[in-house]
Amino acid sequence: MLEQHYKWHSPHLGHEFEMLVYGEEGYPLILFPTSMGRHYEHRDRGVIQSLEWFINNQLIKVYCPDTVDVHSWYNIHISPAERALHHIRYDRMLRHEVLEKVTEETGVQRIAVAGCSFGGYHAANFAFRYPERVSYLFSLSGVFDVKSRLNGHYDDNVYYNNPVDFMPANPHEALWRMGIILGVAEKDITRSQNETMSGILHNKGIMHWLDVRPNKTHDWPTWLEMLPYYLSLIK
Repeated sequence: MLEQHYKWHSPHLGHEFEMLVYGEEGYPLILFPTSMGRHYEHRDRGVIQSLEWFINNQLIKVYCPDTVDVHSWYNIHISPAERALHHIRYDRMLRHEVLEKVTEETGVQRIAVAGCSFGGYHAANFAFRYPERVSYLFSLSGVFDVKSRLNGHYDDNVYYNNPVDFMPANPHEALWRMGIILGVAEKDITRSQNETMSGILHNKGIMHWLDVRPNKTHDWPTWLEMLPYYLSLIK
């Protein structure tokens, strides 16, 4: 399968940014790495191999961007307010650089996003902030509340990037047209967060599927089962 390595200077981040892309044609999927993960994580962990049939049959084209978690939510060497600002820059880069590249290459205006663990946070946060540009959200053992990483700090930048906080009042009509799957393991450390997010969506009347996998844990073998199945449901 075709693998392309993209590297460019990001004006929003102020430094170079990298992304791997798999496939030539197909429905675009932005696949976020886990906490502090790099653009090659899904290749090295076997996720891309698990999606090989979809890619080779030109059903999907997979975009694997870096994160800036080490500079944002996970950076204990700067203030919590600065951590949130670093994430804001990343969010703008995704919206105005990565998404525009995806749209230019595929011609698709509403894409799919996915991620495992903290990658599930990135996927959900992006989807819920920009539902007019996202048709499908596949969160695998996702995190939906980052306040535990902020030492009690709270401001608007946190609120608008913390799905459990901003989603109850989010009125965007495109949310009701999004295909949403919250996949989580029965023995998952993020199960309660997924149940909370499911409850928020349920209270808003937003159709979704909370998929609790029995006898599974928060780990790669679970996610390697989940993602190919979820992608098979794209219509």
